Amino acid sequence: MSFFKKLKDKFTASSDSISEKFKEGLVKTRDNFSNKINDLVARYRTIDEDFFEELEEILIQADVGFETVMELVEELKSEVKRRNIKDPADVQSVISEKLIEIYESGEENLSTLNIQENTLTVILFVGVNGVGKTTTIGKLAHKFKTEGKNVLLAAGDTFRAGAIEQLEVWGERVGVDVIKQAEGSDPAAVMYDAVQAAKSRKVDILLCDTAGRLQNKVNLMNELEKIKRVIEREIPGAPHEVLLVLDATTGQNALIQAKTFKEATDVSGIVLSKLDGTAKGGIVLAIRNEMNIPVKFVGLGEQMDDLQVFDPEKYVYGLFSDAIETAED
Repeated sequence: MSFFKKLKDKFTASSDSISEKFKEGLVKTRDNFSNKINDLVARYRTIDEDFFEELEEILIQADVGFETVMELVEELKSEVKRRNIKDPADVQSVISEKLIEIYESGEENLSTLNIQENTLTVILFVGVNGVGKTTTIGKLAHKFKTEGKNVLLAAGDTFRAGAIEQLEVWGERVGVDVIKQAEGSDPAAVMYDAVQAAKSRKVDILLCDTAGRLQNKVNLMNELEKIKRVIEREIPGAPHEVLLVLDATTGQNALIQAKTFKEATDVSGIVLSKLDGTAKGGIVLAIRNEMNIPVKFVGLGEQMDDLQVFDPEKYVYGLFSDAIETAED
């Protein structure tokens, strides 16, 4: 049975609303990526070196990342030879299979958050301004609240004009309180207040916003370190997650930001916002493979529930859904 057939049985037979969100959210990438692969397999009668060179180019254009592309193509060559695949059309299913294997790299439950049972969980959000950090916090607060969690927000981005008000708007929309101080206050002091409030209110999850001014990298990173020290002093082992929010539409620039933040702080996972807005959704694979940081959530639209837990199989389904849905039984 082909891998496409397995995915078809898994996602199209059942009316899986989440896999449909991935399908809808990845339409730009699919139109760019899958259409080019369809054209490639239609033009070739045999699988030769020229075929793989063109495939490399398509993958690189989709921002899969050079190192990941080289690894993927080498594995494809070996698999094509091992399975004695002659028809270029059969390579698409193998590509999808290898994309998932490369992403998972033998690890399981990569997108699972380190949620503490019966005690406070602190999640720190980092990332440059404009990537959708506050929106991500608001949507995640909504997700946790619908799961029955008691949630609190900390307005630690005290320097950007309007940042505190923006978080308050989300707090009102979702129905959760926001701990804040005046604009220009010490972010670490805000975090201290937020932790004390979370403890006294028996909060389950504290979501902490931070500033993101990369033009002064040293100061920003020092600030993040100070915030982390204050949180850890009050709650040993916290923050339990440090989520870096990246804008998928910036492509390779997102990878550069990931490297910068990884140097300065213990990033435990990525939230890739605006994945629905880019034709280069291969950046998911580049981040995972080249940075060794899992993508925990992806933004697939503007609605409150469009921030979804990342699932590599659903991601691949979104990339290849046209071919998967027509896969022969």
